[in-house]
Amino acid sequence: MISDVALDAYDTLVATHPELERKGKTMPYTSVNGHMSSFLAPDGTLALRLSSEDRVAFVDRYGSEPVVQHGAVLKEYVAVPDALLHRFEELAPWFDGSVAYVGGPKPKAKHPA
Repeated sequence: MISDVALDAYDTLVATHPELERKGKTMPYTSVNGHMSSFLAPDGTLALRLSSEDRVAFVDRYGSEPVVQHGAVLKEYVAVPDALLHRFEELAPWFDGSVAYVGGPKPKAKHPA
């Protein structure tokens, strides 16, 4: 279960981008043009979707673990260390990079209802 502390930290981070809306009840996430940019895993770990260059830099700097969901490694995501989740000024540029990276792809096609 995601702690209130982790959820509050995530909400504070998401609020730095007024164009974003935190979605999801059991697994909070953000998306841009239908592409997920970040999420809080059930254990409270924040995952950010980053470009390959940013992923390498993030892992080198923070020693991030791979993000695994339902037995699969999510190759474009990095796991944010718990301590970094509460250092907003340090984390914000990485979150900005995630939003910018995901904002690049074309919007997903909407399926007819």
